[in-house]
Amino acid sequence: MGRRTAMARTSSRRRSRSEVADDRSAARSRKGAESSAGATSAERIKPARPGPSQAEHPPVPDAPDAEGNGPLRVVRWLDGRVEEAEGTAALRSIRNRDCPTTWIDLCDPSPEQVAAVTEALGLHPLIAEDILEGNQRAKIEVTDDLVHIVMFALPRGGTEPVEIDLVLGEGFLLTVHDVAWDPRSVTALRTGLEPVIARGPDHLLWALVDDVVDGYFPFIDRLGDEIEDVEDVVIARADPATLERLFDLKKELLRVRRAVTPVREVFNQLTNRDLALIDDEEVLYFRDVYDHLIRLTDELDNYRELVSGTLEVYLSTINNNLSLIMKRLTGVTVVLTGIAALAGIFGMSEAGTALGGKEAIGFWLVTVLTVAAALLMAWVLRRIDWI
Repeated sequence: MGRRTAMARTSSRRRSRSEVADDRSAARSRKGAESSAGATSAERIKPARPGPSQAEHPPVPDAPDAEGNGPLRVVRWLDGRVEEAEGTAALRSIRNRDCPTTWIDLCDPSPEQVAAVTEALGLHPLIAEDILEGNQRAKIEVTDDLVHIVMFALPRGGTEPVEIDLVLGEGFLLTVHDVAWDPRSVTALRTGLEPVIARGPDHLLWALVDDVVDGYFPFIDRLGDEIEDVEDVVIARADPATLERLFDLKKELLRVRRAVTPVREVFNQLTNRDLALIDDEEVLYFRDVYDHLIRLTDELDNYRELVSGTLEVYLSTINNNLSLIMKRLTGVTVVLTGIAALAGIFGMSEAGTALGGKEAIGFWLVTVLTVAAALLMAWVLRRIDWI
């Protein structure tokens, strides 16, 4: 199925949270639904966002058959404390009460789990399709009330990029990933979830993506060390095993570059577009992530040029060794050609008459002359460094 995008242009000016809440309250009043105000936590640094009402998203029915390959976690920041639950049944409580921040985490989900989350959060069907299909390129899709980000993590100790889908909405953050990446291992969350989730879903989004980008550095540093080691080996001794290692490094660089470079464009758009879902103070944090990505892509370009240069050094070394071998073989050929010429001349029957029929003396004379000529040619070739 061909992929389509649900990207729409956002408003040309940034709307404040109060304006967004007023617009939605007015719309709900016209429909006759009850409006709900967002709860404010004293521990939160910035104002909490009001969550959409239950009227907009009805409770999710029980789905006993919606169990996937991994857990479905629902984490809520409510009344100054963190509430956690697992399973699709926890989705029913997402919209029941006003909640400043809700984090839904899906690990290797089944289609039933994705469908349940899509219904609970009111996601666009195209977002659900992208989550299920996977194999996406790093990208960002922005609508009036959602931001969908696809990026790749490099797990510590691993070599294959892991796709991560992050959906930021009004009052919630959805993360979808494989088992190879654990969001609970994020550096900012190790000391506790409360300080991060209390600042809103946009700050939680920053904490996750910042850790993903920081995870690129150890992998790229390791590649840089391996490239330097191979460069030293090439200069000392060029062999087929070194060439194979060079090509392996080049493939790894290309794989990492395909994962990192599009992410740079994602955060370029994220920091330069007016998004109502991200506060101005949080944009500074995302801009720091963008700066890290610029540094990463520059290092990848440098390493790629270094690998190409090392490959050229390898080929030059091989060509030089081949030229040296050919030069020495040429010197040996010259010596043998001189011997063959003397042997051919004195081997003719007419040459015996010049010695007065003294074949014994002639044999030793020709032998001495041939050896002397060979030694002379070898000495000359040695002086000019041909052998």
